Amino acid sequence: MSNFVASRSVPFVTRVAGRHAKDIIARDRARAQKIMQCINPHGPVAFHELRRRRHHGHHGHGHGVDVTDAGVTYTASVGVGNPATQYTLLIDTGSSNTWVGADKPYRPTSSSKSTGQRVSVSYGSGSFSGTEYTDTVSLSSSLVIENQSIGVASTAQGFQGVDGILGIGPVDLTVGTVGGNTPVPTVTDNLFAQGLIQNDSIGIFYQPTTQSGAQNGELTFGGVDTSKITGDVSFVPITSTQPASMYWGIDQDLTYGNNTSLLSGSAGIVDTGTTLLLLATDAFQAYQRATGATMDNATGLLTLTEQQFANLQSLFFTIGGTTFEFTPNAQIWPRALNSTIGGEEGKIYLVAADLGSPSGQGLDFINGFAFLQRFYSVYDTGNSQVGLATTPFTTAETN
Repeated sequence: MSNFVASRSVPFVTRVAGRHAKDIIARDRARAQKIMQCINPHGPVAFHELRRRRHHGHHGHGHGVDVTDAGVTYTASVGVGNPATQYTLLIDTGSSNTWVGADKPYRPTSSSKSTGQRVSVSYGSGSFSGTEYTDTVSLSSSLVIENQSIGVASTAQGFQGVDGILGIGPVDLTVGTVGGNTPVPTVTDNLFAQGLIQNDSIGIFYQPTTQSGAQNGELTFGGVDTSKITGDVSFVPITSTQPASMYWGIDQDLTYGNNTSLLSGSAGIVDTGTTLLLLATDAFQAYQRATGATMDNATGLLTLTEQQFANLQSLFFTIGGTTFEFTPNAQIWPRALNSTIGGEEGKIYLVAADLGSPSGQGLDFINGFAFLQRFYSVYDTGNSQVGLATTPFTTAETN
């Protein structure tokens, strides 16, 4: 695993899609149900299987778990052309075409060349179609890609407030989107081919924020930004348990405090598109009993009194022999953002929610954005593994 400093990194803005806690929970649970049904798998095992199927002549697209149903979205400012026009693009690990023109129109420059080919991609609840161009794409000052295939949308549906998508999934997902049945080199492929990165992995860093729409994340291509971590990255192989194995699935134990076991040897997933920390119903109920939390009917979230919060214990996630502490402060929604989810000012809401199905079905948890804000995560497609590390914000008291 290569280590890079911030020059290989792209800053992004995080946005929670739900306008109310009940909407956030509903979106997260709907996404969980699609994952339970193994709809549109997009982990490394699924990538390698898709590549094998492509090699043997099987084609077809599945749609389901993707950026259009994500509870949390991430946008980056990406330059296209020379001189570059800046576009606000959704970062999508589950698709692979990069395109612009949903909102701000494409501005051709001297580096822009139309191939004349039609390009179209369908997502879970959105789509675009248009013309393929090749152009210079600038992710940062040191990540400038020449002759990158991009789509220029003539029609786009389901993408309000953004200009398009930065697709950083596997190249196989581009088959059939442009012209015939040949894959179109992705942004990540060209970063590698042009010597700008050394391997097929992505590192994601978040800084817990108390502001809505703040630039609070960083995406590192081809390695780990060691300036953002406080210890070694612990890697674990993708779980063998389905359906978690078809996504970024891992096995973990989960304990509340010193001796209350919530999950043991359980399979689940790490998912940037889920907002909350989702636990299988029985584990969630055990957590509620252990904390003494009550269900808040207005938001659908668990709440604690000030006294209960003072007594709240850490959650301990044991993953691949390494234990990660999820502090009491990490377990609560940022109080400064209560109004954004329909909550009361100053009230204490927990970020753990009921996944909606019992444990033992191959998806016992989803470690979503609420969890990932406190750790650096690495998605290593080439080696089919997930990495986690602590950051300066793992024990932050910002919430």
